[in-house]
Amino acid sequence: MVERNVAEQQHEEQLRGASDASGLGKYLVHRAKPHFPPWLGVGGVGLAGALGSLKWADSAAAGVGLTLASVALTGATWWAGRATSQQRRLHSAITVATGSAWLTAACLAGPTAGPLPDLYLMGGPVVALSWNVRMIMRRNPDATGEGEGADKGLLAKVGLARAQIGATTVEPNRVTAKVALAAGEQTSDDVGKSLPHIASALDLPRTAVRFLPDPDSERRGELVIVPEDMLSEVAEWEGPSNLGGSIAEPLVIGRYDDGAPLLLWLPGDPEAKRNATHLLIAGGTGSGKGDTALNLLSEILSRRDVIVWFSDPKMFQDFAPLRPGLDWGVEGGTDTEVMVEAVKAIIPARTRWLGAHGYRQWVPEAAGQQKDPGHTCRPDGRACGCAGMPFLVSWFEEAANTLRNLGDDAFTGIAQEARSAGVALVVSLQRPSYDQMSTSTRASLPSVIALGCDPRDEGFSLPDAVIDAGAHPGAWGNRRPGYCYVVSPGIPEDRYPSPGRTLAFTARAVSTLEVLAAWAQRNGARADPITAGAASGVAGRAYTGRPAPGATPQQSGLRAAGEEDDMDHGGLHVDPEDADIDPEEDLPELDEGDDAPIFDQETGHKPSPEEARRLFAHAIAEFEATGQMIVGPKDFMDWCDRHQLSRPWVSARLKDAALDGRLEPTGQTGRWRIVPALTAA
Repeated sequence: MVERNVAEQQHEEQLRGASDASGLGKYLVHRAKPHFPPWLGVGGVGLAGALGSLKWADSAAAGVGLTLASVALTGATWWAGRATSQQRRLHSAITVATGSAWLTAACLAGPTAGPLPDLYLMGGPVVALSWNVRMIMRRNPDATGEGEGADKGLLAKVGLARAQIGATTVEPNRVTAKVALAAGEQTSDDVGKSLPHIASALDLPRTAVRFLPDPDSERRGELVIVPEDMLSEVAEWEGPSNLGGSIAEPLVIGRYDDGAPLLLWLPGDPEAKRNATHLLIAGGTGSGKGDTALNLLSEILSRRDVIVWFSDPKMFQDFAPLRPGLDWGVEGGTDTEVMVEAVKAIIPARTRWLGAHGYRQWVPEAAGQQKDPGHTCRPDGRACGCAGMPFLVSWFEEAANTLRNLGDDAFTGIAQEARSAGVALVVSLQRPSYDQMSTSTRASLPSVIALGCDPRDEGFSLPDAVIDAGAHPGAWGNRRPGYCYVVSPGIPEDRYPSPGRTLAFTARAVSTLEVLAAWAQRNGARADPITAGAASGVAGRAYTGRPAPGATPQQSGLRAAGEEDDMDHGGLHVDPEDADIDPEEDLPELDEGDDAPIFDQETGHKPSPEEARRLFAHAIAEFEATGQMIVGPKDFMDWCDRHQLSRPWVSARLKDAALDGRLEPTGQTGRWRIVPALTAA
């Protein structure tokens, strides 16, 4: 397609050279070299005629053979030129026919017989010069009208006849050509609309052609063509790319269609002027969203300075092998509601710590012990030695479920505030439409991995500029699992419309994932005291943390909600509030009403107001003990039925408990967060 532009590039190379006498000579020789082949061909024909006359002079059989060979060679030239322009095909056939006719006559009669020498001396230079002229005329960037070359003909077919193709760069499986549109007549939008027609003319898929507008010009840009789809062959995941590296280093999740690695960054980098980011993973059913998530999560867990909080309403169907490596994993419902509230609570705590230690944003140095006097919280300027703060990834898988339960703006506050606290929010769902996710939340998720989707949903996943440049995840649907576009800080903008494909996970990968989770348990970061304290202050026992390998819940200081402990750790099994009771002392006498049943009362008995308040406080404590830290009137329905109390009475008691500091309101109407008893005290 780019024949004329290659000639232009060759011409520019020929102009390079020194300005002295030696350089001038080299320049002349260099300029003459492209024109030598036709003259060498004329000389070769003359030499062949002279040698052939010595062998076949006056031979009738040789005459027949040479004539047939001449006709066959001319026909073969005409056939071979069917894929070129009509002018080149005709020029080549005439050249071969003329040369083979003279050669036949010279071999039979001799090169000096009759008019043969005159024909050679006049016709040979004419033929050679005709090819030289053709070569010179090929370098004509301002050509218009008919016969301008294959590029111009292609642009004319797609409605861009006045556009100009400039310098072309040819790389392995990638051709990039600069395009200048007609001033005042054409814009970048015209090229974007023509991309499907260009792909059709080149017999390529729609996603193989894209246009990258020049941000400084509305009529200039680059046309990128990838002739071979290198993503058609599935590449399996073989393990993390950088085990033990920092989360600030690139995460490798696949490859582009030209073979380059598909990279992603989550933390910012002040040196590279790269902002921290949140990530949206969007793709329809069957688009490979699960494998994409595994690519990213396995890369994150393989880094030494990051912890992960993960919510999966699908009960970790895809992520079970990696669950031991998580700092906190929940399965949706109320537990996810608690996690959302915990993330909101840790943001100001982490931001305050980073600011106190002189960090304007999270960097890898913040994850280690603070031994640098330049990052100290001590007023005297000496190194404080505080424990480091690892990066935090808060991941909400199948987030549509969470958004339905908590409202479409459940993540808005987190998305707007968490980046400065060293927290990356990852939201994964099938259709990030505005009826599921608020516009404020979507606008605060600057990065996206857009997998195959319904063509009508492309605008929900990708910016309009990337779609106009040729990105079309709707062209894949669920037929190309793992195919995706990635838009994120740190990725060159000309890569945004380039398709990539994430690595595939098979049953063979399960054992490697389990080993990776065990490595994360042994070598991964632990939640810092600031993050763990803020989370426990909101979630209580619902925040479990990640125990060390082989550690018991008591050794880790945390226990999963509702977990039964059937291990004998020695000592008495006594509740903390009963620790001071003397087991040998007689029980006190019963006061009036002490023998009244508290639970499972017979129908018709209604407790007194004071007793009901005690029952309500006991119910709150039970919820806290089981790790259910978000409650509302609906959670008390069975309890109300048992104790003959109305729902409005419970709502009033919830408000009273909020005034007492035992509950705090959440972002959702009618839902309250239990303040752990130790915090309330």
